[in-house]
Amino acid sequence: MNEVDEFLLHLEKERDVSPHTLKAYRRDLGELLSFLSAYYGAREWSWQGLDRLAIRGFLAHLTRRKLSRRSISRALSAVRSFYSFLHRSEMVEANPARGVSGPKLEKHLPGYLDRAQIQLLFESVEIKAQEGGFTDVRNRAMLELFYSTGMRLSELRGINRGDIDLLSQQVKVRGKGKKERIIPVGDHAQLALRNYEAKRDELTGNRVAAPDRLAFFLSARGKRISVRAIQSAVSGLLDTIDEDAGLSTHSLRHTFATHLLDAGADLRAVQELLGHASISTTQIYTHTSVERLKEVYGKAHPRA
Repeated sequence: MNEVDEFLLHLEKERDVSPHTLKAYRRDLGELLSFLSAYYGAREWSWQGLDRLAIRGFLAHLTRRKLSRRSISRALSAVRSFYSFLHRSEMVEANPARGVSGPKLEKHLPGYLDRAQIQLLFESVEIKAQEGGFTDVRNRAMLELFYSTGMRLSELRGINRGDIDLLSQQVKVRGKGKKERIIPVGDHAQLALRNYEAKRDELTGNRVAAPDRLAFFLSARGKRISVRAIQSAVSGLLDTIDEDAGLSTHSLRHTFATHLLDAGADLRAVQELLGHASISTTQIYTHTSVERLKEVYGKAHPRA
């Protein structure tokens, strides 16, 4: 087993990182190995002998490949983490990536729905759900839960039946690094979830063979719903509001945070609800709120 494989195994078994992060680090370090093979050619090289010049050359290589600044920054983070692992394991004496600066990241304001759009969205979803079909009732429950809690797509998909307590109106989710947190569930979401539970029980009791009795959200075949099916269902509903906006499940997470902050919620409380490790990640939503206020100011103030 080489050093990169040892590092990735360490991340998976001991650090318990998400599968998405593990996949990204494997890809980034594989790219680094390919670059170093070309960079050194026939010359021998070692992790101990690698210097800042080689790391900068790697970043320049990624820039020439026209990778985004965010992807380049993530690759540098992977190299830094890898070298930290080598240093702790006493395989190298120093971390050459520590002193290398990454590209300055652009700040993007996340897409979200305003209150009028949210109202229109749920009115449309409720009309469909009133027909009583399993898929429409389930999709309404998922949409309500996304907006009520701000949870990630992977978190919603991973919910088990025992994670939802509708009596106390709360749900337990497993976030990045499998960190658990409890999130309150609003009245509208509670009602939608109760309606879905009745349809779910009907499905698993009579209509499908060998249903998944652990998962909360199921496909029409009785198995845990897939990521793609959630994306497709939610994106289809969001497209009815604004087809050209490119809204997604993550837009509901942005909407959740923005609406809370607009209403005066504490930033630290929103951080905990979203499951962000750093407050700086949550602060982007304050920019969204400020931009919205600037827009209102510009339209309403006579001397704006």
